[in-house]
Amino acid sequence: MKQKHSVTIEELGITINTGSIARLANGAVTISKGETTLFVSATAAEDLRSPDQDFFPLTVDYREKFAAAGRFPGGYFRREGKPSDKEVLTSRLCDRPLRPLFPEGFLNEVQVIGLLLSADQINDADVLMVNGASAALLCSDIPWNGPIACIRLGRLAGQFVVNPTHEQQYESDLDLIYVGNESDMMMIEGSADQLPEVDFIAALEYAQKAIQPIIAAQRKLAAMYSKTKRVFPLVVCEPKALAICERVAAEGDQLKKAIFLASKKERGDAVKAVVEKSKAACKAELGDVFDSRQIKMAFEKLQEKVYRNAIIQSGERADGRKPLDLRAISCEVDVLPRVHGSSLFQRGETQGLVLATLGTSKDAQEVDAITGGPSKRSFLLHYNFPPFSVGETGRFGMTSRRETGHGNLAERSLLCVLPSEQDFPYSIRLVSEIMESNGSTSMASVCGGTLALLDAGVPIKAPVAGISCGLVTEDAAGKIVKHRVLTDIIGAEDHYG
Repeated sequence: MKQKHSVTIEELGITINTGSIARLANGAVTISKGETTLFVSATAAEDLRSPDQDFFPLTVDYREKFAAAGRFPGGYFRREGKPSDKEVLTSRLCDRPLRPLFPEGFLNEVQVIGLLLSADQINDADVLMVNGASAALLCSDIPWNGPIACIRLGRLAGQFVVNPTHEQQYESDLDLIYVGNESDMMMIEGSADQLPEVDFIAALEYAQKAIQPIIAAQRKLAAMYSKTKRVFPLVVCEPKALAICERVAAEGDQLKKAIFLASKKERGDAVKAVVEKSKAACKAELGDVFDSRQIKMAFEKLQEKVYRNAIIQSGERADGRKPLDLRAISCEVDVLPRVHGSSLFQRGETQGLVLATLGTSKDAQEVDAITGGPSKRSFLLHYNFPPFSVGETGRFGMTSRRETGHGNLAERSLLCVLPSEQDFPYSIRLVSEIMESNGSTSMASVCGGTLALLDAGVPIKAPVAGISCGLVTEDAAGKIVKHRVLTDIIGAEDHYG
């Protein structure tokens, strides 16, 4: 599909076009590899959703059309329905590296839409979606600090392969999706068949070099055709409100004392009390000049500062652990009487109940893959995150995007240690019910999943364990001058890291 302006990355066989289609969108491109073609648009709202809005509503939606493969959709209506797991996972894959590059204080709604227009069932579209979104934003008038580039890296016979075909992925012992910019890594996601650490580090270094032609091509396209970036009003924290919050928080060092309570509930209650004191002080001194949003933003900024400084300077963590310490762990198996396998995994205030069910080959899930790939899944891991796990009320029932993503992460962690279909010709389903949450719930699903598989008598090749790690940095002149790596992070560390 040719448009007015086009660039081709010869070494990767990728072409990006813009300038003739969807010209009313802020930015729009088509991106192709082989005969797989994807359209991606980026659009921003003119105004905020409401005057008191205090968050950035970015939505990324990827959709596959059956017409792209020359097929009719199934079902009575012969029309595409709700997003498949593949579409949800691709949307999340694209969202994560885009989000941190929008300017601080930019809160206008942004919507990125990707439509699969042609599928050759050889080249996957998920990597194209990320690159297309980056190009669309770069060429648009939406403020964004890109570009970024994405590749899939495989390894065949000890040699790295960039963007392997579906057939090559079957033989690869590495499936790494890498996103970065000219100098830094933005995101990694993937799985491997028990890959040595030295080989994984080599893969990251190889991938950072491999994305550079994609970044150069996007900049070339933007030089041919790009809109002048618009100036949107930024929502920033008012200095007067911040100064009042800092003064209140410093009285008796009460904010730091609140943040560094071991119990999640006690910590939340104590922080809330300091917030209310700050609100009262702001109202008394400033009247109605500043709304609650400004106070909330000021306090959020202050909490982040206190939290990060304590970790960087002394390695002090909210629950009293040292940077590399794990929380207390307890495990149980055979906790339910009628299921095939069960486990209860507890790490600190995170708790997962995992159930294992075995079935025949007829219980495998049929996959209608428009872009190619496996047509059946004989191993499933479903992750559920009910609102009571964090002591709140909320939506319950339909699977959220987050639940789909966390389930996929845990599923891929366990897949490579399962026995072959020849040795164990059964379908396996794990269900992870998160009963308590204070960080690392997906990794609790991995640990609990291993235990449930063993309890069900599945002859796995090796036990698998997982933890979440975080990084806190101190920057100066755009460079990291000090950092700390945190092992087994809790929810607050995930938020402020």
